[in-house]
Amino acid sequence: MTSWSIVGTISGTSADGIDLAEIETDGETVSRFGPAETASYRADTRRRVLEAAAGKGRGRDAWPAIAAAVTEDHATAIRTFLETRSLAPDAVVFHGQTVWHDPEAGETVQLGDPQALANELGLPVIGDVRLADMAEGGEGAPLVPVYHRALAKTLVGEDREPLCFLNIGGVSNLTYIDGDRLLAFDIGPGNALLDDWIRRHGAGDFDAGGAISARGQVDEARLTQALSHPFLSAPGPKSLDRYSFSGDFVDDLGLEDGAATLLAFTAEAIAKAELLLPSRPTLWLVCGGGRHNPVLMTALSDRLAGEVVSADAFEIDGDALEAQAMAFLGARLKAGLPTTFPETTGSASPVVGGKLYLPVG
Repeated sequence: MTSWSIVGTISGTSADGIDLAEIETDGETVSRFGPAETASYRADTRRRVLEAAAGKGRGRDAWPAIAAAVTEDHATAIRTFLETRSLAPDAVVFHGQTVWHDPEAGETVQLGDPQALANELGLPVIGDVRLADMAEGGEGAPLVPVYHRALAKTLVGEDREPLCFLNIGGVSNLTYIDGDRLLAFDIGPGNALLDDWIRRHGAGDFDAGGAISARGQVDEARLTQALSHPFLSAPGPKSLDRYSFSGDFVDDLGLEDGAATLLAFTAEAIAKAELLLPSRPTLWLVCGGGRHNPVLMTALSDRLAGEVVSADAFEIDGDALEAQAMAFLGARLKAGLPTTFPETTGSASPVVGGKLYLPVG
């Protein structure tokens, strides 16, 4: 099969930066893992993105201007990445910036203009990666499972199955792999509630090393009440917006006790998700920012039946994984291969996602 050099880009719901990664792939396997890095949004762009996301679908009049800023920041980041790394990719995948996701209404919004980006870069750009799945009745998320499967087969090995990739970003989601069986769904809160709590108290942008959570005491009664949320027990496929869950249940606790309770909420929600799987995974490969929090990793090890390790232990770049996955999805579009499935998003049939934008002018 034909292989392509593709650069994938994505900015998560925390808008803490633009992840970029280049891989060479035919859409089935990865023949080369190229460079990866994270570029910063301009401070004003990030502020406006977070305000738009917090609006929960409101304030749409401001979205076009924010989309233009997101596109401009991506163009700058991608151009710098290509020039400093001497890359000449066959295509760039532009996920855009999610500010609203409501699968029940059949709506997902990723701000950005793929055509403008293609024109600016003079390169083919693949965008709109979630829309075809939504049109086929899917949740539009998670998108990464097909890439997780490729990594599991090439870097982990079938002897470790059944296994789960566990991504802990703003929300948490999992991919369950056992032979040809591929299941996926969003779980519940990831880092978002804890990050918001830390910022609200002026203690930083996140709980670095879990130090604040480690000093607190979990309020078990409040935690039990939060864990009664019906989403946590519902079977997949299912997906979330960053603001689907609220941390209001810890509002009158102190900084440290609130942080400890929110961290426990994330860990316990993941433990509940384990009960929804066909069998207990023997291995959990943790990706995303949550894997850098040793207190959270210990909490997961205490609650999950299988071994819990950072994906980096298997030479998987946990910081670059989602940008690599976007590149992989772009290759699957070029190869005419499906990117989402009924078992991962609830789509009516396998869907080839994305749209190719060629530069004009």
